[in-house]
Amino acid sequence: MFLTITATGTPGSPATDLGFLLHKHPDKAQPFSTSYGTAHVVYPEATEERCTAALLLEVDPVALVRRGRGKGRGGAPDSALAQYVNDRPYAASSLLAVALSTVFSTAMKGQCAARPELPGRALPLRVEIPSLPARGGPELVTGLFEPLGWTAVVRPVPLDVTFPEWGDSRYVSLVLESDRLTVAEALRHLYVLLPVLDGAKHYWVSPDEVDKLLRAGEGWLSDHPQQRLITNRYLARRWSLTRQAEERLETERQELLRLAQADDTEVEEIDNAVPAEAEPEAGADTGPDSDAAAMEVGATEAAAEEAAAGERPVPLARQRREAILAALRERRAARVLDLGCGEGHLVRELLKDTRYDEVVGVDVSVRALAIASRRLRLERMGERQASRVRLLQGSLVYTDSRLKGYDAAVLSEVIEHLDLPRLPALEYSVFGSARPRTVVVTTPNVEYNVRWESLPAGHVRHGDHRFEWSREEFRAWADSVAARFGYDVEYRPVGPDDPEVGPPTQLALFTLCADTGSERHAGPARARSGHATREEASA
Repeated sequence: MFLTITATGTPGSPATDLGFLLHKHPDKAQPFSTSYGTAHVVYPEATEERCTAALLLEVDPVALVRRGRGKGRGGAPDSALAQYVNDRPYAASSLLAVALSTVFSTAMKGQCAARPELPGRALPLRVEIPSLPARGGPELVTGLFEPLGWTAVVRPVPLDVTFPEWGDSRYVSLVLESDRLTVAEALRHLYVLLPVLDGAKHYWVSPDEVDKLLRAGEGWLSDHPQQRLITNRYLARRWSLTRQAEERLETERQELLRLAQADDTEVEEIDNAVPAEAEPEAGADTGPDSDAAAMEVGATEAAAEEAAAGERPVPLARQRREAILAALRERRAARVLDLGCGEGHLVRELLKDTRYDEVVGVDVSVRALAIASRRLRLERMGERQASRVRLLQGSLVYTDSRLKGYDAAVLSEVIEHLDLPRLPALEYSVFGSARPRTVVVTTPNVEYNVRWESLPAGHVRHGDHRFEWSREEFRAWADSVAARFGYDVEYRPVGPDDPEVGPPTQLALFTLCADTGSERHAGPARARSGHATREEASA
């Protein structure tokens, strides 16, 4: 069985970029061992105008029987011959889907260290699958792929071309074309929908298949018109798992709808903490202060060693995390909230240190939390380690009883993403309601922006920043918050402290005063903020 993925070159973007995205060199034929045979990746053509990668899976029928233990089509214990003679070596199935995830795992995650700008680009793509089981017929194939942005050409395969009167088989040939999708999106679509169309899996479907489905279906499954059919078939019609997947999808969707209604905005604006694999816009956070670039590229162990040797500077994102961790260690915090945790970089660092008994990441974005879950490998985490971490969806402008009673809370590069009129609501929910003993707040210092050569004058560091404060403005805000809610506050520079414009990041460390009661400062702050509690907002 095999499939091909073809990219067409455009001005400034040669088709051979496909090799970078798939992490397979066009000049090589590469074999990969799988549990059921050998997968081969070859490039029949590789020019700047057109590049095609072919994935060929050689299935070992004996291995399929031995490992399958009678599961799936052709594995029935009462059909000895069918175990060895079946369509598995010839038609696309869950075997090919597993080979996709094995051979192109990095590409499916949308990662490309050599060319980090490539994964977010939509490419003119063409996918060809010559033999595909289609339980439901060509109409179902079209109904599965076209809502995802594909143009599908589906041709039934006759039972025998010599005898057309016999009619068509249940197999089709499929050609998919799109210029609106990334390679990662295309691979995830295939990974889920190939087993769905096949209607059978070659391995036992366990509860962790729900996580695999939701991970690969992130961003498209919840809104797909055939969501129920996809979920049911992918999970091999195990109704308990299907219900679990549907409940999780519905819970995430309803939470976003609730927050969107409370904020009088659209769901897409609520779930925007992490771009949906889009290219950075002009003026976006792609300079030396970039979390995405610095954390992914600069925050490796090799980068740390090079920085120690003076060969390259330590990225600001790492310096910021180190400053936060130092403050938490000083305050001897054991239970920590990462509010606006994003993709989970700080949560991961906290979990490495056994002094932290509980780490909770909170973010409004389902997309960000899904990425954080993958980054932390929650599904593979041991029971003891997993008991130390939780990821919660929630908005920081509404009070939340789940956030009370913690030693410390971190707001790292969060407040500047709020509209100023919403800031009092966050102040009350964190300092007035949750009231951790320590609060660490970091935010950009706008005065330092003149030191970024790549940042145009008058622009903020990220397209979603609603404001960036000077040192004086930040101190005025922090002093006011500390006075109203009963905290002491001190200030620390993060990054090089320029004598003229100060540090690139400013940090405020709030400490709850020992004689301050939780009711003392709650009333006035809540009256000024004009926000509702979580329960009131949903009433």
